[in-house]
Amino acid sequence: MSEGLPTPERYWAMTAISLGIALSVMDASIANLALPDIARDLGASASASVWVVTAYQLAILGLLLPFASLGERLGYRRVYLWGLSLFTVSSLGCIAAGSLPMLAGARVVQGIGAAGMMAVNAALVRMTYPPEMLGRGIALNSVVVATSSVAGPTIAAAVLSVAPWQWIFAINLPLGVVVLWLARKSLPHAEPRPAGPLRLFDTLLNILMFSLVFLGADAIGARAGLDRSGMPLPAAAGLLAAGVAVGIVYVRRQLHQERPLLPVDLLRIRIFALSMCTSVSAFAAQTLAFVALPFLLLESQGRGHMQAGFVITMWPVATVCVAPFAGRLIARHPGGLLGGIGLAVMALGLAALGLLPAHASALDMGWRLALCGAGFGLFQSPNNHTIVTSAPIARAGAASGMLGSARLTGQSLGAVMAGVIFSLTGVRDGTGPAIAFALAAGLAATAAVFSLLRVRPASSPA
Repeated sequence: MSEGLPTPERYWAMTAISLGIALSVMDASIANLALPDIARDLGASASASVWVVTAYQLAILGLLLPFASLGERLGYRRVYLWGLSLFTVSSLGCIAAGSLPMLAGARVVQGIGAAGMMAVNAALVRMTYPPEMLGRGIALNSVVVATSSVAGPTIAAAVLSVAPWQWIFAINLPLGVVVLWLARKSLPHAEPRPAGPLRLFDTLLNILMFSLVFLGADAIGARAGLDRSGMPLPAAAGLLAAGVAVGIVYVRRQLHQERPLLPVDLLRIRIFALSMCTSVSAFAAQTLAFVALPFLLLESQGRGHMQAGFVITMWPVATVCVAPFAGRLIARHPGGLLGGIGLAVMALGLAALGLLPAHASALDMGWRLALCGAGFGLFQSPNNHTIVTSAPIARAGAASGMLGSARLTGQSLGAVMAGVIFSLTGVRDGTGPAIAFALAAGLAATAAVFSLLRVRPASSPA
């Protein structure tokens, strides 16, 4: 097992890892605010402009596991540097795009680069820190991911207030060059592990499964069976069914492989499988709440954008404050117990949001959101630590890929659930957001159960 890097080399390596994951996570949401400007400038419809976001997400989701497997074969450092280089260069394509198809294509390439960074992110953290300090490294990484995931719209708003939409991609160029220089000098080296070539057919099945399921579920969530513009409901259901069918074939192939691309070998490890269920459920709850919050604050309560943004910030601020503390607790308390407590606190906060009075003050909103953020911060670091360390060192890349896949899968599920709820219920009267918070509370409680199932009495057999 890697004993990590000495100081100060460890600090420089973690800086490179953190900045890279921050860039890739932020770019998943940084374009959302610019979609109206992009559609108007490129002469595209509002519905078509969504592909600027979807193309990036699809590329990441379909390639996380293949790149994680490549990391095990070629070395995590090499895959990370290649992904970072592609991400930075493709930002030029986004800036120069003169049509929506060109921009969407550049975003696909950018997503491929981001997938390379995300796939080996946790594995590099494991190589950077000695085992006794790994909890702190995972906690820092969790803080960066949590902060970056909500910082995109804020940064986009600041850029768009003074510059055209191309600048939201232009900022990647100087940052990408600096991170690339730092990463080449500081990232740990690890010997690649011979495992045979990456199977092309399995890679195609992986991409096809995630793409069909994502597109089908997203379309169903957007329509929710109502008469709305967009993909007809039967077609959306057909995409989802096709994705499930491809997934069945894919999983059956993986069951008979020694080092499968979809790591079903790791899912046979009880604590790993429970940690994955915990992660998917928790991120679905978080995303469902994040989608519901703007509707509640702007539509139901009639607040301004600045006040709404300030109130929502209470969640990530609480997460950032609690996550480092959770990282220090990992060495003294079971991760399943810490995660279960954190998720129970998050569920209470979400339930309290669902029971908000009609004319709640900003303070009433703020403490509830802080409760959610604190609970999420207490859960995330111990859960990520368990996912990374419960896998054998030889499968660190696969565990890293699954960590990112769980987050993205949960976020996609939460967004689909929000779409269904808001299509079937009202928003202005607060009914839709209240139902969304109630469902999110249930998901967080379910995640708490999964987490606590990992805690066994000392006398229990393994």
